[in-house]
This record gives sequence, C-alpha cells and structure tokens, in this order.
Amino acid sequence: MPRKTEPLPLSQAKARRIWLHAQRLDSPAPFGEGAQATAEAVAHLGYVQIDTINVIERCHHHILFSRIPAYRRADLKQAQSIDKSVFEYWTHALSYVPSKDFRFFMPLMKEHKRDGHKWYASVKPADTRKVMRLLRAGALTIRDIEDDVLREKEHLWHSRKPSKFALQLAFYTGAVTISERTGMLKTYELMERHFGWDKLPKPASASEATAYQLDRALRSQGVVSLDSICHLDAPSKPAIRKLIEARVRRKELLPVALEGAGKQEHWVKPEVLESTSEGDPHLVHILSPFDPLIIQRKRTELFFGYGHKFEAYVPKEKRQFGYFALPVLLGDEIVAAIDLKTDRQNKKLLMQKWSWVGKGKAAKGEARKDLKRQIEEELGRFERFQLAD
Repeated sequence: MPRKTEPLPLSQAKARRIWLHAQRLDSPAPFGEGAQATAEAVAHLGYVQIDTINVIERCHHHILFSRIPAYRRADLKQAQSIDKSVFEYWTHALSYVPSKDFRFFMPLMKEHKRDGHKWYASVKPADTRKVMRLLRAGALTIRDIEDDVLREKEHLWHSRKPSKFALQLAFYTGAVTISERTGMLKTYELMERHFGWDKLPKPASASEATAYQLDRALRSQGVVSLDSICHLDAPSKPAIRKLIEARVRRKELLPVALEGAGKQEHWVKPEVLESTSEGDPHLVHILSPFDPLIIQRKRTELFFGYGHKFEAYVPKEKRQFGYFALPVLLGDEIVAAIDLKTDRQNKKLLMQKWSWVGKGKAAKGEARKDLKRQIEEELGRFERFQLAD
C-alpha cells in the first residue's frame, strides 16, 4: 500500500492570497474590458450567479464589475445575445456559464427531460406543446403569451401563467435557452436556433463531468475542499474524492493543512504553492453578497475571519450589518460591511449603515481614517457604476 502523502501546512494569509489570485481580485483589470473581457471572466470563474434583488445593481453585473473596472451592462448583453459566448443554466443557482462548457451541463438537461423537474411537476403536456409551437415561429417572452388561463400561485414568487412554468421546464431540459435579458425579462429561444447548431454537442461522460467540476474549482478557488468543490451538490462528493485521490497519487495535487480548518481536508496544485503573488495591498473591492468569494459563508469565514450575514430576510431589529450589506475587501482583508441602496430616481447611492469588521474594526486614529479614505474613493466609482445607463 502506498504511503499516504502528509499534508503541508498552509497559513490563512497564504491561502487568502491564493484564493484572491484565483478569483482575479488581486489586480486592477485582469481581464481587460469589453464583451470579450466579460466572456473571459465568466470562463475563468466558471459561473457568475444571477439574482433578482436590485436594491443595488443586480449581482451578475456587480460580480463582473468587481473584476472589470470598465464593465458596462451592454458587454454582458453582447456576450449572451450576439457573441453567444455565455449562456444561462443552473450551477448551485441560476448563473451565466461559458458556452464552451455547454456539454458538461447536458447530462443534467437529459436527466430533467427523462425524470422531470421537482419545481415544475405541475406543468401539463398541453402547456409544453403550446409554448414549443409558439417558439417554432420565433423567440418570445412571457409577455407575448396573452391567452393563458391564470391559476393560483403555488409559491409567492411564482407566476400565475401556466406558459411561464412550461417555458422554464423547457429551459431546464435544454429544449430552449434564454437568448436575451431586458432587466429581468427573459427572451426564450430554441437552443439549436440560438447557437446555429444543426445538432446539439455530444454530452460529457460522467468522468469528464467530474473532472470539469474539479478543474473549475481549482482554477477559480486555488485551495479547494470537498465542500467548496461540491457547493450545494453533496451527491457528487464521492466521485470528486476518488478523482482527487488519484491526482494526489500522481502528485498533480497536494494535500494541505489549512490553518484553522481542523480536520477539513484541502488540496492545491503544486505550482500554486510556489506562487509569490502578493497582490495590490491598496486595491478596494465593494463585493456583492453573491460574489464567489462570499457566497460560501463558512469558507469565507475560515479564510478571512469574517462571517457574512445576508440579512434581507431578517427582521429589521435583529440585523447586524443591514438589509443588503456589501463586504469591503481592501488588499487581502475584509475590513467593513456597508449597507447601500441605490436611489435611481434621485441618482444617489444611499449609505444605510457602515460596520467595521476585522482589521477595520481594530484600526484606530489615522489608520482608521486612511482605511475610510480608500473605501470612500472606491464608493465614488461604485456610485458611478450604479447610476450609469
């Protein structure tokens, strides 16, 4: 039996730098600008989560802005609708994903086509036939369907239109895709017609999909654990672990003992540990609570000592950071959480609450003033992004 590889010690400070570099949050403009930069950012990160909350700019635009200083909303629209370099599908949540990775999502599409989807079990075959007939005549939005017999909502967030459920089921089975968004209004299009395909790509095999999932995490996280690779996807853990163990035996991955992680196992590529990238210590990012650096709350707390609280659904009197608090990253430390709201009518970014955390909370006097000055400079840029057309 081969000797087990002993994990190498890894400090939290080094782990933070590795993760920030993997997330491309340690340099000012790592992807350049324009629609190509948007496509490259999505391809590198593997996914960019979509969310409907618009207290400030919706998170898919916000996440891209954090890595592309010159980002414009039109860049994402071009990438999705014209260049077709990104498309929408489910990762751990609805997300933009690279079109070049389409085949890795096909097994889940086929599963939904075969077994149905638990969220759309009430869709009737007649409703599916109706929307597919309409789609054969051209792309459409739910507003284009006016003859539905409305029904009671099954959930507060659901539509009363049966056709919307049928379109969403067709989306999950891969029959249709979202070819464009205007705000949050989705335009649906037949998959092959949108991409100009004569036939769909060949689906990834189970082993290819497992390797894709691991490689995506290694590229965008740097230091990985089973939980971080399989976020909200526990059934994939056994296959991922088996692949990790094989790569460790081949010395393609190294186990590391991350400071403060206890028994939780982590792994890195050998070349990652050799990197000496320190990043820009004065770079400030006002992050979305759905940013890949923040969305895995336990991981963020382990690496940064900061436990983010998403308090939009918490009673006002019990909130600590505010309704829609945004973590503030300065260099490689999260130093504050700022609750902001965009007043679009009066063209202002409103400060609801400012909470110092970590190094920001510990700083006093001139050091605190310097932190505040740097953050306020970034707030000015952030406000211009919020209010831009």
